[in-house]
Amino acid sequence: MKVVLLQDVKSIGKKGELKEVSDGYARNFLLPRKLAKEANAQAMNELKNAEAAKEYKIKTETEQAKKNAEALSGRAVKIYAKAGQGGKLFGSVTAKEICEEIKKQYNIDVDKRKVVLDGDIKSYGTFSFDIKFYNGVTATMSVVVCEQ
Repeated sequence: MKVVLLQDVKSIGKKGELKEVSDGYARNFLLPRKLAKEANAQAMNELKNAEAAKEYKIKTETEQAKKNAEALSGRAVKIYAKAGQGGKLFGSVTAKEICEEIKKQYNIDVDKRKVVLDGDIKSYGTFSFDIKFYNGVTATMSVVVCEQ
């Protein structure tokens, strides 16, 4: 019997997959526990629509990521910070601060988890960092830490 899995089932497959299982296994285990439903015309249509929606979402997200990466690539962000003697900052410049400045200066939202810093920024100067927008879409920017 062909079934469409509604949840991940160990040793069978992942959610949304179409699988061939024995009639007894489907009737006695999968269907009563709502782990799968019989692959009739309606279920197959829902499966195709779900796959099309998933592909469309991925396509739009990658297009938006490419657009944001082009807009930010090669640009610089200025951050003002206080420092003690010897130019050493109180604390450090974090990915969160960098994202807030990108939002202020370029009006583009960036998640702090997508900012990849080489190390802690604890002094004045110019440092480069990457932003991983999407799988394979990366922008390289620089942050200029200035005295307040």
